[in-house]
Amino acid sequence: MNDTFKIFVILLFVINTSCKAQQIVQTPEDVYKLKTNEQQFINKPLKNLLNEIKPEIKLVLGTVDYPPFFSFYFISREELNKKTLGSTLRFYVYVKEPLDWNFDKRPKSTAYNWTKEDLEKYGNLTVERIKVSGKE
Repeated sequence: MNDTFKIFVILLFVINTSCKAQQIVQTPEDVYKLKTNEQQFINKPLKNLLNEIKPEIKLVLGTVDYPPFFSFYFISREELNKKTLGSTLRFYVYVKEPLDWNFDKRPKSTAYNWTKEDLEKYGNLTVERIKVSGKE
């Protein structure tokens, strides 16, 4: 009886750890899966979408026009400047609420970075649309 219980506990542990959901975007090339699964994120907080992305977002730009949106890149600003216009893999997240994004008021050292403070400030914005463009 004791051995059966131990086997049951071990089996339960193995099943539990193997059933953890993986993030949708494992590599930058997987970013197109966001568009495929767009309905999963529409009318949900931005932070839900960002939690599904494993690769580091190295560059972000906010556009306050209508409609407001973020442009996210997996490369740095320096790398972007070396690439051909339009060839860089990126994704855009359009949000319902107006963006309070003022590039000039951002710290110069992190002006182009997506920070924890940004996640706190913008994480609850509602996703309206996702667009992916470019290629790696």
